[in-house]
Amino acid sequence: MRSPRRLTVRDRVVVVLMIGVPLLFVILLVWLPALASVALSFSRWEGFGGLSAIDWIGFENYKNITTIYPPFWPAIWHNLIWVGFLFLIPTPLGMFLAVLLDKEIRGSRFYQTAFYLPVILSLALTGFIWQLIYSRDQGLLNAVLGTQVDWYGDPNVNLWAVLVATAWKHTGYIMLIYLAGLKAVDPGLREAAKVDGASEPRAFFSVVFPVMRPINLIVLVITIIESLRAFDIVWIVNKGRNGLEVIAALVAQNIIGEASRIGFGSALATIMLLISSVYVVVHLRATTRGDDR
Repeated sequence: MRSPRRLTVRDRVVVVLMIGVPLLFVILLVWLPALASVALSFSRWEGFGGLSAIDWIGFENYKNITTIYPPFWPAIWHNLIWVGFLFLIPTPLGMFLAVLLDKEIRGSRFYQTAFYLPVILSLALTGFIWQLIYSRDQGLLNAVLGTQVDWYGDPNVNLWAVLVATAWKHTGYIMLIYLAGLKAVDPGLREAAKVDGASEPRAFFSVVFPVMRPINLIVLVITIIESLRAFDIVWIVNKGRNGLEVIAALVAQNIIGEASRIGFGSALATIMLLISSVYVVVHLRATTRGDDR
């Protein structure tokens, strides 16, 4: 039996660089900022005067957030609505489109591109497109309905208007993930279900859908994390105010806004990190159990 070939010095250097360089970037760009944010959440600091100006105040920021900071609980509620909306509307729609496109219908490549195009559009272009639709005076939607609704300015409707715009982007993303999962499903499973007399919907939900459990878990985590870090479109509309409060926008308001409360904003960011981590841990545990089987 031949002994395994020993790595040369050059091979070891290459392996160390391939592992070490990405790990270094992850530590510098992800872990250190995250840990620094957690540490600063226990402080009062406006970002001036250097580290010596930091005033360590314990859990006071968290107490103030939950008791005397009015936008916090509406932001939590809006993020929950965001999660529910994405699960109920664009996620099933994306899966439905993936099932249709998996049938290799005529022009499927064109439809894939058309549905996925909103995902790759720039934020500025997306905002401009929906501004043309939602504008109170010259918007397409008001022109069709014959109304004068301020879709972005009215706090009673602006959250739902933004959610529709978000669904426009999210649907294509989910569609592509499920389409990739469907391509990996063994065709023999569908043939066996067909031979057993199962209808197409029954075969999908009883055979194909359970097989795509890893894809379902990925979609679950992506949808929840996307909902928690909802920021871009609400910041463009009104900087996360007047009915569009979300946690990520509150973080930005306190760190880079007029208030410039680094410690307070870090506490908000830590709360968002903790909520996100719960779902990531659930995903990792579920994935690990699946691999053990």
